[in-house]
Amino acid sequence: MFRLSPLVKNLIIVNVLIFFTQKIVSTLPIAEYLSLWNVRTPNFRPYQLFTYMFVHSSNDFLHILFNMLALAFFGSMLEELWGTKKFLLFYIICGLGAGIFNVFSDLFFGLGRFDVMMGASGAVYGVLTAFGVTFPNMEIRLMFLFKVKAIYLVMFLGISAILMGFRNVPGDQTAHFTHLGGIVTAIIIMQVWKFRGVD
Repeated sequence: MFRLSPLVKNLIIVNVLIFFTQKIVSTLPIAEYLSLWNVRTPNFRPYQLFTYMFVHSSNDFLHILFNMLALAFFGSMLEELWGTKKFLLFYIICGLGAGIFNVFSDLFFGLGRFDVMMGASGAVYGVLTAFGVTFPNMEIRLMFLFKVKAIYLVMFLGISAILMGFRNVPGDQTAHFTHLGGIVTAIIIMQVWKFRGVD
């Protein structure tokens, strides 16, 4: 039976509170301060590499809905398995890694270009990746229509992030290279843990 784990519950509360505070008190420039601005702009601050993963656009309910649902279902199982401290470390590093990955992709390769970026997607994609690696054969029902093994879902997400990132469709505001950065960061962390024998 599904149970929301303690840390995941708190992460969801923080994200939802910030989201609705933006909508209710629209005069507060929350997104302006917490979002990750391009390093070429005067609005960039290093702390934004951390705070951007807790703020979502107040005009995009589906974005926060998808992120929080994915975090609730997949993150809770990982927290139960790993423990709260390990999961928190993993989540934060994935979020930081995803943001840095996108910034570097933009600076050095002209990929994943953005003016301002927000959302928990990078950290959540890291969680999805870890879930797929940890429970590769667990079947997940997508859109209540069909089942797919977790490892195939992760592979699909990774390939989609790469293809959509390189397509660079005009008007596409999704930070696809942040998604890819979350996946890459998660894989690196898990390999390091495996090498060091971290339980």
